[in-house]
Amino acid sequence: MAGREDGNRQRETQAGQGPAWAEELLEHLRPAGRDVRRVVGWLSGAVRGSVALQDAAGNLMAGTRIPLDEDLVTDITAGRIASAAWQSRERHLRLVRVEHPSHTCVLAVSRETPFDRRAADVVTHTAQVIELLLTARESTAAGHRLRRATSDLRLAILQLLMVEDTIAARRVAAGLWPGLLDADTACVYVVESDPAVRDRIAEECLDSTREDALVVRCPAMDGHVIVVSPRETAGEALRSLVGRHPDIFLGGSVRQSLARTATAYGQAVSALAVAHFRPDKTAVYAERTHPERLMDPQALRAWTARVLRPLDTLPHHTRAELLATTRLGLEFTAVNAAKVLGVSRNTVRARMERVEALLGTDFADLTVRTVVHLALNTQIGLIDAQFTDATADSTLRLSDLLSGPAVRTWAQHLLGRLDADARNPRRTLRTWIAAGGNAERAAQALGMHAQTVREHVRSAEPVLERQLLAAGTDLYEVVLAHLAVGDLDLPVLHRHD
Repeated sequence: MAGREDGNRQRETQAGQGPAWAEELLEHLRPAGRDVRRVVGWLSGAVRGSVALQDAAGNLMAGTRIPLDEDLVTDITAGRIASAAWQSRERHLRLVRVEHPSHTCVLAVSRETPFDRRAADVVTHTAQVIELLLTARESTAAGHRLRRATSDLRLAILQLLMVEDTIAARRVAAGLWPGLLDADTACVYVVESDPAVRDRIAEECLDSTREDALVVRCPAMDGHVIVVSPRETAGEALRSLVGRHPDIFLGGSVRQSLARTATAYGQAVSALAVAHFRPDKTAVYAERTHPERLMDPQALRAWTARVLRPLDTLPHHTRAELLATTRLGLEFTAVNAAKVLGVSRNTVRARMERVEALLGTDFADLTVRTVVHLALNTQIGLIDAQFTDATADSTLRLSDLLSGPAVRTWAQHLLGRLDADARNPRRTLRTWIAAGGNAERAAQALGMHAQTVREHVRSAEPVLERQLLAAGTDLYEVVLAHLAVGDLDLPVLHRHD
């Protein structure tokens, strides 16, 4: 009777152990516990032995290395046998094949005592769990690679649009997103969020626009997502997205041709700055009176063609590359322009220096940057206007463009907004521009602290409704106003003016 009681007790213990180790093993399949190394470590403790997981080449993937017979390992990884057992006086060894999506692995377990049924079952089932985990990890990695490749492709399309290569952009997009860029015009939006949640916001942008838009994680600003959409519905979808999140903002451009994507992007960034002060956290670039629209169109185009004529001798591709890079380089810092274009900042600087040399000028001068910016943005419309410089007036100067009554009235009204401030920020702003936007040099000329100069310039931004401390269209318009009223000397483009 005693023997039978002991035997019954032994069977109950063994039966009870089965579910216990099985439940522990299944815990490793939960999302929080999916780690092959942890499973191998658990197996080592469960069978009280050493465990190694290695691939066919002998590389240790998890556990501790165990001396193995190479021929036996080869037989298992080649599929000739599924498992093997081996023993000596010192140890007992069991090997089990573990299938992997890309290659076969071997799970080896070594212990001092023989493998009983429980230990053998634990090893077999653990091999199955490891197989599931490896397959899941490979699928996850493949999905991640696919998402990364798709994201990189979207960025490449945006970079092509930024340099006005719409034909190549359409060809690249057609493979994965047929019809996405079939329209001739589009709006650009910039969604700003905390960088930590940008990936999630980017996915929501894709969902909100139903993938009918080009959604790109901005390579220059960690918290920005750029959305280029030909569809009218995208703006409303993105505004709805912003409404659902307390800490994200949206800036949008007016509709532009695809060739002017870089211009539209600049507009969206400007609108984003305004969105931070709006209750609904969204803003669309305001169509205000731009100085170039107050100039005689034919005269402006003639002047532009003449200013940029030194670049006409270059091959078409080289010329387009230099113009597009310089246009972005004048709107943003060299570092950010490089990130947007997918090139190094040294490449951006080298291209801009080449344009400087061809135009015979110096971009360190803010007035020069302003004038070249005016020419470059006018140049985009030359082909659309079917303009030929055969009609150009070779004697036309920048002063002729700025001396028109409409331009002068606009400039006087704009700068006159600053006259009510007793601190005289207009003088500070003029001196700061003349100093190339350098607060320290302006402070020396004015006899004040550099921080005071910055405060005066910053205080002028809401009055003029333009960003000044960041280079771009807003700043260049204010510089043009100073040139138009004669507060600053006209720059000299040595080859032309």
